[in-house]
Amino acid sequence: MPIEKIIVLEDDLIVRKNLEQQLRQRHYDVAAASTIAEAQEYLSRDTFDLMFVDVRLPDGEGTDLLRQLQSRPLKPLVVIITGFGSVESAVNCMRDGAFEYLIKPFSSDQIEVTLKKAAQYTQLVRVSRFLNHEEESSSNELLGRSSDMDSLRQLIRKVARTQATVLIQGESGTGKELVARAIFRESPRANSPFIKVNCAAIPEHLIESEFFGHEKGAFTGALNKREGRFELAHGGTILLDEVSEISPQLQAKLLRVLQERELERVGGNRTIKVDVRVIATTNRHLEQSVEKKEFRQDLFFRLNVVPVHVPPLREHKEDVATLAEQFLQRFARKHGVRVTGISPDCMAALLAHDWPGNVRELQNAIERAVILSGDGEDLGPDHLGFTSRGSTSSPAPIIGASPAATMTPPPASNGAILPLAEVEKQHILAALQQYAGNRTHAAKQLGISIRTLRNKLHEYGVASKGGEGDEE
Repeated sequence: MPIEKIIVLEDDLIVRKNLEQQLRQRHYDVAAASTIAEAQEYLSRDTFDLMFVDVRLPDGEGTDLLRQLQSRPLKPLVVIITGFGSVESAVNCMRDGAFEYLIKPFSSDQIEVTLKKAAQYTQLVRVSRFLNHEEESSSNELLGRSSDMDSLRQLIRKVARTQATVLIQGESGTGKELVARAIFRESPRANSPFIKVNCAAIPEHLIESEFFGHEKGAFTGALNKREGRFELAHGGTILLDEVSEISPQLQAKLLRVLQERELERVGGNRTIKVDVRVIATTNRHLEQSVEKKEFRQDLFFRLNVVPVHVPPLREHKEDVATLAEQFLQRFARKHGVRVTGISPDCMAALLAHDWPGNVRELQNAIERAVILSGDGEDLGPDHLGFTSRGSTSSPAPIIGASPAATMTPPPASNGAILPLAEVEKQHILAALQQYAGNRTHAAKQLGISIRTLRNKLHEYGVASKGGEGDEE
């Protein structure tokens, strides 16, 4: 509900009571005032979304208050009401920041239209303010001509036209967010908000407020009311990126939103109805997380109405050449480099690589190659930063890197190369040992979050006890 709290500033008792009653019947929180001083007292104690302001008041002109409100950082929308309307007065009020101008006596229908316009405008402003802080990907196009990608695009078209909840699973770097955006763009909600929540990037103590919003004074630092991401997405789509990372406590609250389509803000008791389509992504096998009691089974079933699997790049290597050419053109324009193409040796190296980082790794490799290439020449294998070795490739040493950063992964006792997951496990445990069990320092050195490190240790069956100086 974008509009919740309203002030009615009107000195005529009958008009004030009549308008107040209409608004309360529509379940708005209404404060009534007969003087500017009373209204200012309300404004000093709380934030309001909308004000109905009479022009002629016992202690001044409502238009003076209108101009004063424009300097407030969280100013309410102002509807001027008057019994002495004129074109000149209306023009002046709109120029001074009024949202609407109504002449008394006004009808219930006029109030209804005004409230709907105010709600739509407020929703647009809040979503726009949020999206201005969101980093959009450089391209929303889902590339690839293989049968796997064709099948994926067909599934997207089928899923998009429904209102069903979608769970997108796939390895890191496969393009799960691009799939989510493609579903949104082809859906009936394409002209409504698309709000993304990166569940892995938000600290645990803040994620509930990010999801559901909070009331003023709900906790230290909550200086004003704030709408959560679900409210911002009202009428549109919300993307829960890496949904597997949320805590069990929040999983229960999320389940309620999916079931009932309603929520309460942190510190509030008002039930807020939301109309959102939910798309969730994860790089984990959620079925395994359910078996390990790390993820609620009922929430999994709610999210997994339509499962979508995004294949890893190694399973559709015929798309590597197409993707590489597209990335080459994009980054050549971005960095102002004139690159003539990709040499056969370079393409052979690209096709031989296993791409554990999937499309994101390929994208980074091509951008690096474009930057390191000479102007007017083809990309060569040396520009990629790795050398071909059969079906896999190994990274070239990083200039200035420490010996630990460039060391060769340890082989198994029989001389065979260890699986990548085992190398990762040994590296994580070695970092933890080096920092005497301090997860904060170990995570920082490894370049991962505390939450990711904790999940890895849980996966390895290692007791997750914080060392001295740990920060959660």
